[in-house]
Amino acid sequence: MSLESVRAFLGAHAPDLAIVELPVSTATVAEAAAAHGAAPEQIAKTISLRLGEQVVLVVAAGTARLDNRKGKAVFGQKPRMLDRADVEELTGHPVGGVCPFGLKQALPVYCDMSLRAFDEVIPAAGAINSAVRLSPERLATLTGAQWVDVCQTPDGQSAG
Repeated sequence: MSLESVRAFLGAHAPDLAIVELPVSTATVAEAAAAHGAAPEQIAKTISLRLGEQVVLVVAAGTARLDNRKGKAVFGQKPRMLDRADVEELTGHPVGGVCPFGLKQALPVYCDMSLRAFDEVIPAAGAINSAVRLSPERLATLTGAQWVDVCQTPDGQSAG
């Protein structure tokens, strides 16, 4: 069902984008990078967070890590990761296939500045073996995302 909701979303909003379905798992950043022949940083991972009673999604470069201090500064409170059951219930996507497209319910989407280092990023597409390739700017436009700086790169530097 989840892949179909992404297919319907892209069909309505970006019919030129093709969903890539592979015969192997792309559920982790490492698996996705290997399967797509891309750098791990280029995989756009979607992080599901709870801010009090509100749930939001943050899309970030594959090797970037959420910085709680920066998250608290941007969101006004410490973001907390959703548990596995809540992720699927609230997004409609399985863990490993979560993306900001074709959501079960409307959720605020934020794109971390770490994505801007790339001309093309590869987010999942609603299944643990599917993805789509697009520019970070197009990802933000399609999802109505706001750009934020809430992650750090592996060297500990700000992503933004």
